[in-house]
Amino acid sequence: MNWLTKLEKKIGKYAIPNLTFYLIICYAFGYLIQIVNSDFLRYLTLDPYKIFHGQVWRLLTWVVVPPGSIGIFTLIMLYFYFSIGTTLERTWGTFRYNVYLLGGMLLTVIGALLFYLICQIPGIKEAMLDAAMHYELGAANPIAGIWEVVSSSFSTYYVSMSIILAFAATFPEIQVLIMFILPIKIKVLGIIYGIMLGVEFLQCVVGAIRAEDALMACISAGQGVAILFSMLAFVLFFVTTRSSFRTPKQRKRAKEFEQKMRPQPAAVSKHKCAICGRTERQFPDLEFRFCSKCNGNYEYCQDHIYTHKHVQ
Repeated sequence: MNWLTKLEKKIGKYAIPNLTFYLIICYAFGYLIQIVNSDFLRYLTLDPYKIFHGQVWRLLTWVVVPPGSIGIFTLIMLYFYFSIGTTLERTWGTFRYNVYLLGGMLLTVIGALLFYLICQIPGIKEAMLDAAMHYELGAANPIAGIWEVVSSSFSTYYVSMSIILAFAATFPEIQVLIMFILPIKIKVLGIIYGIMLGVEFLQCVVGAIRAEDALMACISAGQGVAILFSMLAFVLFFVTTRSSFRTPKQRKRAKEFEQKMRPQPAAVSKHKCAICGRTERQFPDLEFRFCSKCNGNYEYCQDHIYTHKHVQ
């Protein structure tokens, strides 16, 4: 058993069923807030600065913040996430899907907090403060103004993208319709998403290195951290469970192979001569009959039906 199987035996009963549905509900609630009072979302974001200064509810409420504005394309993508997330949960099991999805969210939180602590190193903090003063961010608290901008990078967008990658790794041959028109295999879509994320991450790294000031560098680096730690869940999950992970197609082939290699029970003969022991499987042309004069059900082949000694 791998570590995930052992963990499931201990705490599997606490797994949350239909987790994708609850994630979509959180998005719906976030979009409602966005329509009614978008400024209120500022109090729900994953802002490391404010978390370290007492607003600990942000460790959970950032899941409500939607990764963009509402629209037709957004609704289609939400339905797509719900469909593939539900399929993954049925295939992997509720506990394993919980570990994957919640693990991605936890790693995003850890990445945001670690990034904030790194930015507290003397020299980096002063450079960020100077940049904040230059851009007039948060007159009362320039550092808070910086992190309010940077925290917008830490959202569930990349966690949702990791669901697509996981689905592509599990069902590589399934076809989906892009915009309900263009058929494409999900593994191709997963490769495209993977390349897009890789390019985006490299752009963030290059942007942080070539930034003209500390604020721009912090924004680029923050987005890079969000991508890295969100995708880390995908990498860790499949690397640590590779010995036990099988796609549905692989499991089907393994089951068929096991059935072929399983020893088959010897076929039972229907007819057997009580004298010579020959059966119809050994000699298909032989005829067999029961003797009415013998005391019991004794069957004889055609060579002994008339010559045997009757059993009394």
